[in-house]
Amino acid sequence: MSHAQRLRQTIEDEIVDGVLRPGDRLDEVPLAARFGVSRTPIREALLQLAVTGLIEIKPRRGAVVSLPEPARLIEMFETMAELEAACGRLAARRLTDEHQRELTAALDACRAAAAAGEMAAYYAENAVFHAVIYRASRNGFLCEQAVGLSRRLAPFRRIQLRARNRLRQSLAEHEGAVEAILAGDESLAGERLRAHVLVQGDRFAELIRGLPGGSAAA
Repeated sequence: MSHAQRLRQTIEDEIVDGVLRPGDRLDEVPLAARFGVSRTPIREALLQLAVTGLIEIKPRRGAVVSLPEPARLIEMFETMAELEAACGRLAARRLTDEHQRELTAALDACRAAAAAGEMAAYYAENAVFHAVIYRASRNGFLCEQAVGLSRRLAPFRRIQLRARNRLRQSLAEHEGAVEAILAGDESLAGERLRAHVLVQGDRFAELIRGLPGGSAAA
């Protein structure tokens, strides 16, 4: 992991945890002094965060903490759910021996992290798991779109894992998706991955409550 990626993760954590709140400015010079680095990795980290929508880079104001509106966030999750479903259907149809090994290994890694109760480790392995499904679709363009939106939603998907029993439920959904893909059941694989990603009802309320200031919004 590069300096910029580590910095991005640290700043992302502070935004998600409410240490940095919507409207707060993120000045490169103080951040560089705080982390003991040059402004270059700080600038790179802020650009990465801007892609997720967690910050907005404004002319003459610099970087400012900014979170998507709830309606926009649900639209993004709906789109992500359809992309995941498409990847799952194609993976079930086109699965190679290599991708099967990668998928089962990724699922085993998720199981190990869940068994240890390590949310941060599970979050990392979860990203690997979904990336394998994207590649297994063997559709380069679809994979690019899924990866791009997944990166934008990564902080918000991580918030969901804080909900009670969500980590265990997420693992069970992974297992169901893999079962359908390995069986070559395109329809079931798509349905299970769509449901896995889509946030609605109580899950969306939990997501909003997890955001800075979310208690009042929910």
